[in-house]
Amino acid sequence: MNGLGYPDYFTKLIGVLKVLGVIAILIPGYPRIKEWAYIGFFYDLSGAIYSCIASAGFQPGILFMGVWIGFWFLSYIYYRKLTAQQHAAIDVVTA
Repeated sequence: MNGLGYPDYFTKLIGVLKVLGVIAILIPGYPRIKEWAYIGFFYDLSGAIYSCIASAGFQPGILFMGVWIGFWFLSYIYYRKLTAQQHAAIDVVTA
């Protein structure tokens, strides 16, 4: 992170926020917090890619971040499908 020009405290902050985001996504319930965690990971990953490109230009190692964005994207899609199924089941029960 020092090579990108970020201070040391920023690394610790991002680390703590990532751990909290993973916990928020893995714990069942709390759909609004999960949405915010997914948004936070999107901003984190896109910001990391931008920082790397802005500081050192495009490097092949940046493509590795695409793998993590792919995992994030698939996780979010399946989360939304699961949420839609749960809402549909609730609507059937209450009807």
